[in-house]
Formats: sequence, structure tokens, C-alpha cells
Amino acid sequence: MAVWPAPVAGARGVGRAFSKEQLIRRLGEFAERGNLNKGLAALTEYVGATHYLLARYDLSQDEGLDFVVCSDWPFDVVKRLGKVMSQLHSKTNEMEKCLSVMQPVFMSLPDDIDVSRGISREYCAITFNVGRARLSLMLLFPQDVILSQESLRDVGLLTGYFASFTSERGVRTDREFELTERELECLFWIAEGKTSDEIAVILGISRNTINNYITSVMRKTATKTRSEAIAYAVRNNLV
Repeated sequence: MAVWPAPVAGARGVGRAFSKEQLIRRLGEFAERGNLNKGLAALTEYVGATHYLLARYDLSQDEGLDFVVCSDWPFDVVKRLGKVMSQLHSKTNEMEKCLSVMQPVFMSLPDDIDVSRGISREYCAITFNVGRARLSLMLLFPQDVILSQESLRDVGLLTGYFASFTSERGVRTDREFELTERELECLFWIAEGKTSDEIAVILGISRNTINNYITSVMRKTATKTRSEAIAYAVRNNLV
């Protein structure tokens, strides 16, 4: 059974303890020191939540734990949630992923996860981009507490800004599997509407080799079709 860290009385989930201006100053101090966990704790406290989980959403399709950047959730809960994220990732197309950016979404924890008394079974997820990386901040909050949509969007923006300035090894702006120059060339030409045969003529290599490059691009970008790969490329300024 998961052992949940207890919320601090008079801090998280009990109301905003400091102003937005104070939060920004604190984040600046934490960013200079590379204290990602303290910055996330401050953001969590600011919005009235109880626990945070920062994840690489673009790596969640692998069903491992490599997607976790920083968290104060129990390990077994994170591991269970990883499978849920992987399933959601596989069912969401590229357009839906684009439209979900900076839109707070509320979801329920799986029934087999136990939460500590006083914590809601719902959690809020906010996705945003840091460079080419897509991150998701997931927050738990007390029962009977209504989180402000405006404050949640503020927290999403500030988390992205803060994460981009921290030196934590877990937050990287490049993909774990970077596209090669040849793969980028193929991606550029399919975005221009060229077929595999046409790209083969342009690059002077075989059609089968072109298809292999494009398949590799779709695997690395977690896309299922050429159209989704193009949408991914446009969103990440690759073409």
C-alpha cells in the first residue's frame, strides 16, 4: 500500500500563502540553485494543491519510469499512473495533444490506488512545452477544494518557465532520441507534400531507405501517420 507524504498544515491546500509576485521571486531563487523540487513545492502550495508530479509526457508511451522528472507522490502510485499515461498517450492523436496544451484537465485515479484521508481521488494535469520536450504537471488536492482555472494556467506557465531555467538533469529540451539529419530531411520533404518516390529522387537514395527513415521518425516522435509526424514537426519548429 502506498504511503502518502502528509500535507503540511497551514500550507498546502489551505489557501494561498503568498502572492504571485512573491512566488516568481522564490522561483527565481530556486532556479539559480537548481532546486526543482522546492520550486514545484512552491507552485503546488500557491495553487492550493497537496502533491506534485512533473513528467515528460512525450516519453510516457514507453510504460517505464523514465518519464518522471520530479515528484513527491509515492513510488508505487507513480508506477501505476505510468501505465495510465501510456494508454492515454496511445489513444490521443497529434491534434488533440496540441489543443490540450495549457488546458487544465481533471481525471480520476485508478480504483486500485489508495489515497490518504482528505485528499481527492481526482488529480489535475496541465501540459506545456519546454523547447521540444512536452511536460505534464499533475497535482493532487484536498477534497472539497475547487482549484481556480486561471491560477492553474498561471502555474502551468510558471512551471514551464521555471523548468527551462533549472539545471536538473531530468529536464531536457532535446528529445532522448534526437532525429538525425537524414530523418529531418525526410520530414521536411513529406511536410512539403512529397511522396517516398519523389524524396528518393531528391536525396538520391532508394525508396525503401526513405520509408525506413520515415518509420524511424514516427517511432521517435510517437506518431502513427505521416500527417501526425508533420503536425509534430510544425509544433516543434523542425520544418
